[in-house]
Amino acid sequence: MEQFDVHILGCGSALPTTRHNASSQVIRIGNKQFMIDCGEGTQLQLRRQHIHFSFINHIFISHLHGDHSFGLIGLISTFGLLGRTAPLHIYADPMLEKVMKPQLDFYCKDIKYPLFFHGIDAGKHSIIYEDNTITVETLPLNHRMPCCGFLFREKPKRRHLIGEMVNFYNIPIFMRQSIKDGADYTTPDGDIIPNSRLTKDADPSRSYAYCSDTRPCPEICEYIQGVDLLYHEATFAESEKERAKVTHHSTASEAAGIALKAGVKRLVIGHFSSRYDDEEILQKEAREIFPDSICANEGLLLEI
Repeated sequence: MEQFDVHILGCGSALPTTRHNASSQVIRIGNKQFMIDCGEGTQLQLRRQHIHFSFINHIFISHLHGDHSFGLIGLISTFGLLGRTAPLHIYADPMLEKVMKPQLDFYCKDIKYPLFFHGIDAGKHSIIYEDNTITVETLPLNHRMPCCGFLFREKPKRRHLIGEMVNFYNIPIFMRQSIKDGADYTTPDGDIIPNSRLTKDADPSRSYAYCSDTRPCPEICEYIQGVDLLYHEATFAESEKERAKVTHHSTASEAAGIALKAGVKRLVIGHFSSRYDDEEILQKEAREIFPDSICANEGLLLEI
């Protein structure tokens, strides 16, 4: 089974601290790497975690608050200094391209690689990226500005050939892919061998949902139902519930409530307020509602 893991580069909120970096993650699926959000300091975290810059070809920005995007211009510039030639695709609110154009014209006018901005509608659930193995969908959220989460989902996989049966029937190589896709096999003598005798079940498809800055959004539960891993912001403890409402954030308990309603397998909470010197209270409150909850931390690697 191919690797599918999440690297936490930053899980703090707007005010910088010595404990947490601003929001950013790298999702690694097989030989592909995707970045979600790019707060200040992201490049240093990439270095610290030994993540190769050159494999990041797609960056998804949840919204245009600085703690989710201030690191982007520096990363684009560094790609140029490293001699990048591969295209870089950025998926974000259409305003991002307008905001960044003067910076790009001034700081990055000599980059040699193609840079593409893909405008997304944060208020709409849709597929914004697709290749032969995965899709990436937007998850409409409720924040002070247009904001969306992202759902990474593997496509259904091919069934596994049973080696002994393939050898027994001497199935030609050129027919094996279609059998993996569910086809029966017809022998040279005309006998039909059902697919169920030749293959076994495919590996289950895996999924990861990222819910950035938001009030609890029960309506997204239908989209993230049963995901293997959910990252949900938990900026505040219950003692700051009113503050969470005013700032359009969630408490740890509210994040856990979404995980429970959606029937996810695991929950990791993040985007911690700078007021907390220790997130133990947040983890405790989340676990009271959804036991399989943990706190994010810089350097945390989550395998799916």
